[in-house]
Amino acid sequence: MASLGIPNPRTTAFVLVDVQDKLFPHIHDNQRIVDNANTLLESAYLLESPIIVTEQYPKGLGHTVQDIQVPSTGTYVEKVAFSCTDSDQFMDHLKRLDANTLVLFGIESHICVTKTALGAMDAGYDVHVVADGVSSRTAENKQIGIERMRQSGAFIASTEMILFQMLELAGTDTFKKISKMVK
Repeated sequence: MASLGIPNPRTTAFVLVDVQDKLFPHIHDNQRIVDNANTLLESAYLLESPIIVTEQYPKGLGHTVQDIQVPSTGTYVEKVAFSCTDSDQFMDHLKRLDANTLVLFGIESHICVTKTALGAMDAGYDVHVVADGVSSRTAENKQIGIERMRQSGAFIASTEMILFQMLELAGTDTFKKISKMVK
């Protein structure tokens, strides 16, 4: 039976892909990416889910933009391959986490996010792509990337959708904090 794609906070890693200084100003709807990335990262922290932040060739593309607030529990991984899964450091860290599901958000949708999604699915992970948490230089390339990932079996969600799928109960302190962030 195919996976239903129901993420569990204990076995899900949140992966922020390559939201870096040099490329960021050219990204379509970039402020929305910052806002949703911050919501996802803070929520992952509250859910006690692991966080991985990747940086593609930071010597040339810079580091993660300062407007993104990465919790202290986040792990940074530098890479040169477009796919995070082609980085030994990324895959070694992911294996230590005992995660079976990835929540992907970042840039660019049609390049690094897509290649990471495909590589992760090929390695046996369930992949959730946050549609309002990814972008590219053009809206068209963003959408093409999302469609390509969907065709290959990735689950497509919004920021609010993925967070509420991971919350198991209403009324908890975590529920109240996350609800306040997405409303």
